[in-house]
Amino acid sequence: MTGSDDAILEFLKDTGAGHNYQGIANNFEDRGIEISYKTITRRLPKLEGADLVRILPGKGKYYAITERGKGYLDGEADLRDEPDPSK
Repeated sequence: MTGSDDAILEFLKDTGAGHNYQGIANNFEDRGIEISYKTITRRLPKLEGADLVRILPGKGKYYAITERGKGYLDGEADLRDEPDPSK
């Protein structure tokens, strides 16, 4: 996990909504969070692979945090036996 991962997960948890890559990047820029669009597009598929976010049904890729993602942020999910999503 990276600091960017935590920021992405916190944002998705706080908003309670699904966002696409550009929506997250725009919100980060507006909030002064210095995480690039490139980083967002690289990290979200890895977070999805770790079941921390999911793609919402419908057109386009809109990501939302999963219950497991919320558990990770709350310190309740043990990810030690999971593949490292930072690779």
